[in-house]
Amino acid sequence: MAREDVVDFGGQGQPIVLLHGLMGRATTWWSVARWLTSYGHVVGLDARGHGRLGRRGNWRTEEFAGDVAELVGELGEGPAVLIGHSMGGLHAWATAAAYPELVRAVVVEDMAPDQRGKTVETWRGHFDSWPVPFRSIAHVREFFGSTGNYFAECVTEHADGYHLMADMEDLYQIAEEWGRRDYWSMVEAVTCPVLVIEAEHSAMPVGQQAELAARVAGGGKHLVVQGAGHVVHDDAPRQYRGAVEAFLSGVLGR
Repeated sequence: MAREDVVDFGGQGQPIVLLHGLMGRATTWWSVARWLTSYGHVVGLDARGHGRLGRRGNWRTEEFAGDVAELVGELGEGPAVLIGHSMGGLHAWATAAAYPELVRAVVVEDMAPDQRGKTVETWRGHFDSWPVPFRSIAHVREFFGSTGNYFAECVTEHADGYHLMADMEDLYQIAEEWGRRDYWSMVEAVTCPVLVIEAEHSAMPVGQQAELAARVAGGGKHLVVQGAGHVVHDDAPRQYRGAVEAFLSGVLGR
């Protein structure tokens, strides 16, 4: 597709839309997209406030869901499988709830529906401590360790070094909404099958991801991936792939 905020990873048939997490961008899905093309036409969407385009505007979850729905409609290939990590998982089930005719199935990776009480102010000190600008891509990978490959996709080069593509103040505004509302009503409105993949070392509220799968009207499955941190598809790629492929085989009748 000729859109700056969309990465077309290839494949044919069933549309599969990849939705990244906060601070991320569509290209963080590269390693997953390579094997997903066996199941359909795979595209990734840069959420508003992220990626090179960096669309600004309303940061409500419903607006992000509308962006996903718009993309699925433009593809014109029928209802899509939505695969989302963290924030992208929220946007996936929000889209499925509001636009059921556009969504065939959802995969949620390490995201919970009720984080009320959390405040972005507790994160500011941590983020402010990052050595920005980074001196090189190697510096990015070294600093972030196990998530270094993920963050290497999320920086851009300036004259003084590498900076995050996304504006931190925009990210704080996006995440602020999660601390003051819950999304259980959206979860209960999802009428398609959902797979919930939880990291063993998740920072999400305990028990919510299992409950998420149980409360989906279309039927949900829940899996905890042992040893994995928040970015499960990078930390435990074989386990993640096995779970998603088994789910897709059932949904797509393969």
